Amino acid sequence: MAEKGSSESSTHRGYTTAVIALLLFAQVCGLWMLFTSKLDTAQLRPAAWFDGEAGKAMGDALQPSVQNDADTLSAALRYRLLGDLGAQVVQGCPGWLFYRDGLRAQPGVHGAFEARVALMKHWSAQLREQGVQLLVVTVPDKSRVETQALCGLQQTAQMQARLGQWQAILTQQGVNHVDLSAALGEQAFFRTDVHMNTRGAQRAADAVARGALALLPGKGEQRFSSVLADAEQPRMGDMIVLAGLEHAPASWRPALDQEREEQLRAEASGGLLDDTPPVQVLLAGSSNGRRSGFAERLGRDLGQQVWNQSRDGGQFCGAFLAALGERARWPGSLKLVIWEFSESALSLPLTADERAALAALPEGQAPDAL
Repeated sequence: MAEKGSSESSTHRGYTTAVIALLLFAQVCGLWMLFTSKLDTAQLRPAAWFDGEAGKAMGDALQPSVQNDADTLSAALRYRLLGDLGAQVVQGCPGWLFYRDGLRAQPGVHGAFEARVALMKHWSAQLREQGVQLLVVTVPDKSRVETQALCGLQQTAQMQARLGQWQAILTQQGVNHVDLSAALGEQAFFRTDVHMNTRGAQRAADAVARGALALLPGKGEQRFSSVLADAEQPRMGDMIVLAGLEHAPASWRPALDQEREEQLRAEASGGLLDDTPPVQVLLAGSSNGRRSGFAERLGRDLGQQVWNQSRDGGQFCGAFLAALGERARWPGSLKLVIWEFSESALSLPLTADERAALAALPEGQAPDAL
């Protein structure tokens, strides 16, 4: 019995020693990663520990690159073996990627659509009273346009009906809007990205310009120059990044889109002062307004430069709400605001800014249940 107890005690001491050694090794590794990291000492100031900034900075510094490599390997294996692209991305036909949020609404969106209708009514009336025209541009989801690439994917019935409901409400309210569903046509979006390609951006710009010119005194005289790249270059799609495959080997992720970049610039008049014509059009949009030269193409069609206030991640009204907050700075020459967003934004949960805007609506304008 004594020998057995001695043996067990020896085993426990061995385990304890091993655990202590591993803990010491982990501590040394952690100190080494902190020492070799580019952690700014200002990030560790006393006040930073109270708001969590210091903890986050240390967590980022201690995140070993091997973890990132492991995440990439896991995503690549998941895609290669199972065709799975994670929680937010799904593949239709081979190489065609779609956002799941464009196919079905997220949980927790009860009343969000009605709330956005109330905001639209209020803001459109507000601009009308101020003598500024409004043109609403709702970009159809990629899955609604690129139907040839779905290979069995489909929007839910609710999502399929949502865009038509929204356009009908705009018509009932007398709000100027452009329906891009028919204008875009096939091959208007990148395969591995949620945004329109150059072809789709030009088709969209043509359609929006037709709607905008009906609300402006006429087409301007500003000319634009175009410089086209010599050859196509691979383009990393945002959905490949979202799926965790940005750094995966080419054979372990969908093939990248190839893009021949075109740069559009307003031409200088050559005058002594080279005065810029007064701005008449403000574009408050989502990331669509910042990709594929959409704003520049729109300006070329309108014959005048567009004041582009679009924002990445703007969702339904991020850029539009920010622009309204700067109303006092709008030039007196401004005649038209183009409010652009993606169809899928109508079915996302309300943002904090949207809830604040709803709370500020005059009594009786906000929907009863949210």
